[in-house]
Amino acid sequence: MALLLVVDDTEAERTRVSGLLEHDTEHRVVTAVSGEDALAILEQETIDLVVTDLRMPGMSGIDLIEEVQDRYPGMPVLLLTGYGSEEETVRAIRAGAAGYLNKASAARELLPLVNRLLAARSVDLAHAAVMKRREVDEYELRLPSQRKLMSAAAAFLRQRVQASDIWPEKEVLRLGIALEEALLNACLHGNLELESVLREENGDHFEALADERSSLSPWKDRHVHVRASITPECVRIVVRDEGEGFDPSELPDPTDPENLLKPHGRGVMIMKMFLDEVVWNETGNEVTLIKRAGCSGETASDDLDTDGNVNSG
Repeated sequence: MALLLVVDDTEAERTRVSGLLEHDTEHRVVTAVSGEDALAILEQETIDLVVTDLRMPGMSGIDLIEEVQDRYPGMPVLLLTGYGSEEETVRAIRAGAAGYLNKASAARELLPLVNRLLAARSVDLAHAAVMKRREVDEYELRLPSQRKLMSAAAAFLRQRVQASDIWPEKEVLRLGIALEEALLNACLHGNLELESVLREENGDHFEALADERSSLSPWKDRHVHVRASITPECVRIVVRDEGEGFDPSELPDPTDPENLLKPHGRGVMIMKMFLDEVVWNETGNEVTLIKRAGCSGETASDDLDTDGNVNSG
């Protein structure tokens, strides 16, 4: 049996929609007279799905969808309206609406759509419960030396870590930033043999040379190798390039006032601050990143720009 929330400022419409949802089903319906009222009910009740009117005094249906998705990610919200337009439909979908119906078609389409959304939600919740109980989640990647693939791989592994539900979102973000730094270092400095000092002297030339070498031998023939293991206890990621390596101890101190605005070495500093362990092999072409559950890196918000970005080392 599902608990459904119907939100509409008109009593007659609340009664009509509730009747459609309860007809020949085991669903139970509670109602709200406004978006603000709906949010208060959501704090008190375990709601499975929300059906909301579009145009209401105060908080609109689209505003409510945005609030619900922000507070209760993944909860299905169905927008029901007697007016509507293509523009509003697009806005509703972008806000996170699971569906959009005209009130005139609700009598025949509402209940079947709600049942489909509830069934899909049940599958999603079961999948999430299974994912949280994984003992080990392992991946091996062999990536061509292209920067966009480094960012994509970091995003993919960050999402897999987030699905494990081990850390708060802030710590998952930090892990993703540190991992992207390691991957970019392996690609740009390891495989493409680009010196950080070149970026400091001429950023445009650095970018052009990176693009050029990504398509020329021997640089384009090299790969970045990634081995990732995600467990309830920790994440362990090994990143290896096919370059000659380097000596991390020779990096200039990025906390020195003279070096704070230079990109050289900042990526390594971010990796060390955001992770519990960062260890290179003797050659310097392989780094092991470790993040343990229950641990948080040092506060390093001052090292991020307003978009949460950092410079690669």
